[in-house]
Order: sequence, then C-alpha cells, then structure tokens
Amino acid sequence: MADTGAAAKSPAKSPAKAKGGVTKKTGVAQKRPSVPETLAKKRKLNKVRKTSAVRQRLLSLKKKADKRREIFKRAEKYAKEYRTKDLDNLRCARQARKSNNFFVPDQPKIAFVMRIRGINGLHPKPRKVLQLFRLRQINNGVFIRINKSTINMLRLAEPYITWGYPNLKSVRELVYKRGFGKVDGRRIALTNNEMIEKKLGRFGIICVEDIIHEIMTAGPHFKQASNFLWYFKLNTPNGGWRKKNNHFVDGGDFGCRDEKINNLIRRML
Repeated sequence: MADTGAAAKSPAKSPAKAKGGVTKKTGVAQKRPSVPETLAKKRKLNKVRKTSAVRQRLLSLKKKADKRREIFKRAEKYAKEYRTKDLDNLRCARQARKSNNFFVPDQPKIAFVMRIRGINGLHPKPRKVLQLFRLRQINNGVFIRINKSTINMLRLAEPYITWGYPNLKSVRELVYKRGFGKVDGRRIALTNNEMIEKKLGRFGIICVEDIIHEIMTAGPHFKQASNFLWYFKLNTPNGGWRKKNNHFVDGGDFGCRDEKINNLIRRML
C-alpha cells in the first residue's frame, strides 16, 4: 500500500518521443524544414526574378517585331507614293504632248548645296552664309529647303558653292552611304533605327526611310530631320573639278547645276 501511494504522488512524466519525431501521446510527426528559411526565400526571389526577366524579354521581342513590321509598312507606302507621282507626271506629259502643249512639273522643294572653295579672300557676308549652311570645309554638303530667303543666301555665296535639285536616288544614296546622325553634339553612324526614334520620335520619324521621305517631300519636320543629319563629307569628284573660278554655265563649277547635281553626287560618293 505504501508503494502505491508513493507512485501516485510522484510527478507525471512527459510523454516520450519515439524515433522519427512521432510522440507517443499524439502520434503526429513534427515537420522539419528541408532547407534553411533564408535559402528558401532566396530561391523564391530568384524564381520570381527569372520569371519577370523572361516576361520582359518576350515583351521586348514582340515590341521589336511590331516596330519592324511598322517600318516595312511605311517603306512600302513611301515607295507607292513615289511611284504614283512619277506615273502621274508621265501621264500628264503624254497628254500635253498629244494636245501640242507643254507640261510644267512642280517646282523643286529642296536643294543639295556643296562647298567647293576655301576661305582665302572670303567676304564676311558669304562667310556668314556658309556658316549658317554648316559648310565649313571643302566638299561638305547639306540639304536645304527652297524658299525666297535661301535663294537670296545662295546668290550671296554662289562663287563658293555648287548646288542643284537632287532626285530620290541621290538622297537615298547620300543618307545610306554617307549619313551620320548628331547625338549630343557627336557624329554617330546610323547603325540602327532606335537612335533615330530616340531623337526624332516625337516628330513621327522612327527610321531612315522616314528621314528620306521627310527630306524628299520637304515635310513639316524637314528642319529637324536635316539638322539631325550631320553635314555630308564627300570626296573630290572622280576626274577632278573643271574650273572653280567660272560659273557652271560658262564651263566652270560653281553655281546652280539644276538636275545635273545628281551626276556630281555619284562622282563624289
């Protein structure tokens, strides 16, 4: 009897745990972390970052594909516009010939100006005109819009420049072969359209074809497109100059060449 009372007064022992983390009382296994908590959080964060990077890459590829598709559509539209204009001019010329009349095409809207002489004996007024045209070196060329002001400026600097009306082929070859952009005051090659969109995107110009079209049509943003292009640095023409001190109509080189400026551009590219 004494042993029984002693056993009853003894404190209750905690239930012993069986091997494998299972208690005898509840029989439920305790969860043990497979990896440390910090490592688990790091893995989860890396997974989220990887998923986000893949999503951003897919969106970027889709955006580039859409942009490329838009550029091709614009190029096709411009080509159709040029072809339609040429056919209209040809049709009008034929109709005028049938009725014994003359067809007068539209006046040129742009001109390509090149400097052919240096600074020796240069008057201040022509010097200022050449400075405004960005023609600081021999064989440099720029596109300008034809209006009353520019015509007067061309007449002032005529003994030091030669100019004419370029066609679509000349404009395209100048931009693609000798075209450079002005980015932060530096001369940068036109290697991609992203640079053009960054500088001229707010004017609706996103590619090289947009620049060519804006120049050829003397559009509302001709000034921005022309100023974005660095002045063209050309070579001395094949066969050399004839006589720089004489006007073109007198067998020389300076002055207006009209449509024959295209032949000179081919020789200087």
